[in-house]
Amino acid sequence: MLSLCFFLLPCLSLVHLVPADKGLEFPQYDGKDRVLDINDKNYKKALKKYSMLCLFYHEPIPDSKELQKQHHMTELVLELAAQVMEEKDIGFGMVDSQKDAKVAKKLGLEEEGSVYVFKANRVIEFDGLLSANTLVEFLLDLLEEPVELIGNALELRAFDRMEEEIRLIGYFKSEDSEHYEAFKEAAEQFQPYIKFFATFEKSVAKELTLKLNEVDFYEPFMVEPVTIPGKPHSEEELVEFITEHRRPTLRKLRAEDMFETWEDDIEGIHIVAFAEEEDPDGYEFLEILKEVARDNTHLPELSIIWIDPDDFPLLIPYWEKTFKVDLYRPQIGVINVTDADSVWMEMEDEEDLPSAQELEDWIEDVLDTEHELQTTENELFTKKLFVLHIWLTV
Repeated sequence: MLSLCFFLLPCLSLVHLVPADKGLEFPQYDGKDRVLDINDKNYKKALKKYSMLCLFYHEPIPDSKELQKQHHMTELVLELAAQVMEEKDIGFGMVDSQKDAKVAKKLGLEEEGSVYVFKANRVIEFDGLLSANTLVEFLLDLLEEPVELIGNALELRAFDRMEEEIRLIGYFKSEDSEHYEAFKEAAEQFQPYIKFFATFEKSVAKELTLKLNEVDFYEPFMVEPVTIPGKPHSEEELVEFITEHRRPTLRKLRAEDMFETWEDDIEGIHIVAFAEEEDPDGYEFLEILKEVARDNTHLPELSIIWIDPDDFPLLIPYWEKTFKVDLYRPQIGVINVTDADSVWMEMEDEEDLPSAQELEDWIEDVLDTEHELQTTENELFTKKLFVLHIWLTV
């Protein structure tokens, strides 16, 4: 997980600044210590005590006062989340990567700065914005059933509106079906990041053109789903298909999995589009992006991350300074994730956004240039190694 400590600031949003009427009293940390210091003596007891155990794996507490404050802010986020979730039978703890290295190894904790959730026999890594709001929402999603049932036209309409999500839906005979059970077990592997739905109703299946034991896979922003071939499916077959097709052509950066999304680059490169959905120009630009994605969904090397700046107000000044762009206007660029070097499309006329074809041509040209530069750099590096090898053998 990226270590950007100012991401912790949204936890303060749970503290109301003026007295609130009954029913809108946002929680404030009450000062009670609920977050455990996990060690070799108490980790087994903690795992048995709670239905879910949420552990923050951190580097040793630093000597620097500034870094100590940042560590304390993280503790406050966890304490507030633990307070809010106290009645949900969810425990919270912290594991020091140096002091508790043996425990970390036993539990399979690897990445410092990450939050790991232990639920039954699963370990789920939370790879999102470390704020109390986002963490609590993530845990509440984990408490829900892994598969949501669709039983009527109204629920189906709500399903259709979830265009930003990767989602699957299957048609099965009943909850006792072995094929539904395999579907449910596959859902547990991806909960809560990917949404699974099922129906046992013929009328709903007919509307979706689903046959018995058939499963459709919906990529974000795509009009038509992909039917997973080879029904009926085993759990392993479903997991394999989803894993292979998990990276969408167009995806939205979301607080709950933002670091996982950012780390899923293609050869160190991201195509990033900034657009405010509530802004008329931003909405129009997003529709153009959807058209580009739908026309090119067959290309595995094309993946565009859409960022709505309204979702990350604390990051707007940082992004504008780093990428030297105005985020009050739609933008699209290619970013090198190693050094944040970037190239952005020039839009000369603010009133005239590029067409889908112009946008597609620009992306293709920039990616071709990037590939040529990488190839040249690799060739130069190889030549230097060859010269060094000759020099060492002389």
